[in-house]
Amino acid sequence: MKRALLFLLFVPALTLAGQGSGLTLDDAVATGLAQSRTLRASAARAAAAEARAGEARTASLPVVKGEASYRRLSEVDPFQIQLPGSPKPIVISPVVLDNTAFRVSLQQPLFTGFRISNSIEGAERGAEAAGLDNTNDKADMVLAITSSYWSLYQMREVERFAGENVTRLERYLADARKLMEAGLLTRNDVLKIEVQLSNARLGRIDAENDARLAAMNLNTLLSRPVDMPVELLSQPSAETLQTRPATDSLTRSALGSRADLQAWRTRVEASRAGVRAAQAGWWPQLALSGSYMYARPNSRIFPVKDEFKGTWDVGVALTMDLWNWGLTARQTEAAEAALRQQEYLAAQMEDVVALDVNRASLQVDRAGQRADVAAIILGQAEEQSRTTEQRFKTGLATATDLLDAEVSLQQAKTTRSGARVECEIARARLTRALGAGMP
Repeated sequence: MKRALLFLLFVPALTLAGQGSGLTLDDAVATGLAQSRTLRASAARAAAAEARAGEARTASLPVVKGEASYRRLSEVDPFQIQLPGSPKPIVISPVVLDNTAFRVSLQQPLFTGFRISNSIEGAERGAEAAGLDNTNDKADMVLAITSSYWSLYQMREVERFAGENVTRLERYLADARKLMEAGLLTRNDVLKIEVQLSNARLGRIDAENDARLAAMNLNTLLSRPVDMPVELLSQPSAETLQTRPATDSLTRSALGSRADLQAWRTRVEASRAGVRAAQAGWWPQLALSGSYMYARPNSRIFPVKDEFKGTWDVGVALTMDLWNWGLTARQTEAAEAALRQQEYLAAQMEDVVALDVNRASLQVDRAGQRADVAAIILGQAEEQSRTTEQRFKTGLATATDLLDAEVSLQQAKTTRSGARVECEIARARLTRALGAGMP
């Protein structure tokens, strides 16, 4: 029974561990977007901006306040008069020592020189910009995860190539020792292969370490334990991006769809609303107010009586700054300067977007060309390595020839794998530059 219980507890743990280690690129992106603390902070900033917009909207609504108070007064002589012929004075207003009051008041702005409406518009545009920032942060995260995923893939390939290189050199060394025993090679030739094998083993150690670091980096982006095993299930596409629209067309598309550029444009609109809100100081302010007071005694009722009485009032107030030492003018100037700053930054962002698109487009072209050439080089290096190994076994090639062919093959494999990974990352960067495929 005890063993069965341990088995039931152990098997689900293994299942979950297996599910957590295997990752396609889509799985990695989905996990990163769901678990990223950076994106959660970005979403919190967007939520805070939306809350500030809601706060600004409340300024146009009536405000109702309630008040309650109690006071105990010191004893004083009552207000009274003494009439001729009257034995006792007549009390006009008695003294009430316990004062209790309840008051409900309402205030409703009627006209604020468009300050409230423009403040609401500015806050709403700010919330919209914060939401676009969150979208942009998601796109950045997608690119970072994609780049990290393929970088890990490349490090794993380099690690694999390094292991294959060690295996081949061990085979070469065994063949060389046999040839030396047969008198076909010198001890110096064998030493060359031994040195190369030692260097290859050092390279394998470095490759294994680089692969572990790349896995840690990907796990960090996915908010997973850094030492969690990662099994990559996706492979680079064998096809290069041969045809796509002209760069000018891509740039126009990016200018209309990039979330970061839209955020800057939205901030420009928010700044324009801020200028109009600052200019509200030139206008009069009109507000409606009213209240109801239930008090004992009620100070509005004369003579004073020690009993609860209710009274109300309604009024309209008009105020206007006749002279404020240029405060409104300075506030307007500051708002206009902030608007110009946002306009310049938005224009600069358009230049940045155009540069991103052109650079990403060139990287895609370069990556495709490198991948095509790297495939040819790899085929040549494999053929050279095969023929050189055959010639070496028959004594027609030296150890130097064999090692040169081995180095060329190793470099060709690494270059070919790197070119395929570069194509994937270049595609992802072009997608990011265009603002397409954003979550």
